[in-house]
Amino acid sequence: MLTGSAKRDRILNVMPTSRNRQLFGNPLAIQRQAPKLSRLSRDCFHKSATRIMQIIETVSGTAVPLLLDDIDTDRIIPARYLRCVTFDGLGEHAFEDDRKQDLRHPFDDSRFTGASVLVAGRNFGCGSSREHAPQSLLRWGVKAIIAESFAEIFFGNCTSLGIPCVCASRADLDKLGVVIQADPKLVVTVDLMAGEVRAGSICVKVTMADSARQSLTTGQWDFLGQLLDNKPGIATTAAKLPYLNHFAAS
Repeated sequence: MLTGSAKRDRILNVMPTSRNRQLFGNPLAIQRQAPKLSRLSRDCFHKSATRIMQIIETVSGTAVPLLLDDIDTDRIIPARYLRCVTFDGLGEHAFEDDRKQDLRHPFDDSRFTGASVLVAGRNFGCGSSREHAPQSLLRWGVKAIIAESFAEIFFGNCTSLGIPCVCASRADLDKLGVVIQADPKLVVTVDLMAGEVRAGSICVKVTMADSARQSLTTGQWDFLGQLLDNKPGIATTAAKLPYLNHFAAS
């Protein structure tokens, strides 16, 4: 079971900067910076080496209903925020323009504060392929999404961030919406292994692409975890790199 935001404390924030391109795209710069990079890499590796891949089989929490169709990524996070250099702080801007136009928007409704399961409609996440959309939802607190269907690229981006996206029939989504509105503190559980969503006395069947389910339930979605689980392989490769030749020896 996914427990807490600490398990999602991954390197999701780093985006290219001119300094990074200047340093890592220039062999002479790499050579000059080698001792510093070696120490930094070694320290970061040892601090993170105990990490294991994060397996996601169930996600439980209160839910926020947003049963609208064709919500595109520009509505999820406006294009003006694509210029940000990190994903930090994007959560507060999720659905920002919609929230300004609708003062009763669920993301501003105090009854749904702290919700971690989003219930949406058909074709959720359509439009442009911006990763900022699922990043903003993740940082708002969304850990799973239930919808009638998803745009393909949005679905893939969510999976790569460890956000399960499952599909339910419209009738079942309406049932979930009713019970969530009636009791905003009701715990909703998305069970990937059983292929169902439970909310109080309601249990509805959901579907998900087998490849995505396997990726989430085996931890294969967690690329950083996979990397750090292969410490011997990292050390072997690092020992062969001239500019990291002290990395494996420590």
